[in-house]
Amino acid sequence: MRNVFEAILERGCDEDFEPVETGKFVGTDSPAGSQAKLDVLAERVKRGEPLWHTDDRSDYSGLTGAIRPRA
Repeated sequence: MRNVFEAILERGCDEDFEPVETGKFVGTDSPAGSQAKLDVLAERVKRGEPLWHTDDRSDYSGLTGAIRPRA
């Protein structure tokens, strides 16, 4: 599967799906849009958990950026 549409075609669509919080469902300090946050969200989907956790980072305070030289 390459995208969500292919997944729906292959496995169908369950409109009654209810995510379940497992023992691995914990908040993350990863900032929104980062690869680390995307990885956390992907794992949550794979486990059938809710996407959003009340303890997820909600801002960018305390983060510093690094300037990378252009290639």
